[in-house]
Amino acid sequence: MHLDTFIAHIEEEFDGLPKGTITGDTAFRKLDVWSSMMALILIARIDSEYSVNLTAEELAEATTINDLFDLVKTRVAV
Repeated sequence: MHLDTFIAHIEEEFDGLPKGTITGDTAFRKLDVWSSMMALILIARIDSEYSVNLTAEELAEATTINDLFDLVKTRVAV
């Protein structure tokens, strides 16, 4: 699992956000396109792509894309 691939998957879900905007240090909830609907979409994409079921609380605890990546990485089945 690589951060660049993870970011590419996340960027696909953010409509209207130019590719390359998101980095590991991006505070994703501060993006203009962030909404409660985006939270659900992100949780669904992570489940679909990585078979990791995140809760809303876990998502809320993550501040940056790196935080989210680290959380998902620890739960990906090897």
